Amino acid sequence: MKTLSQDTHPDAERKQIELLRQMPPWRRLDPAIQMTQTCHTLALAGLRSRYPQASAQELHRRLAAQLLGAELAARAYGSLPE
Repeated sequence: MKTLSQDTHPDAERKQIELLRQMPPWRRLDPAIQMTQTCHTLALAGLRSRYPQASAQELHRRLAAQLLGAELAARAYGSLPE
């Protein structure tokens, strides 16, 4: 059987898949949620370095623009300050 990952031995991959199938859905979803939170944290840190004088509210508004696009974020949260 060909593995999904080139650097994983087929026996190890079979065991990983077996363990994943035994997990409840919420447990499988947890790493994705953690990665999303980490990405938001990193994006906010980048915005903080570009806009050091911005309030927390403005930074979150700018994050919304990155995630949703400028037009949808403006409709949902109002325009960004100049």
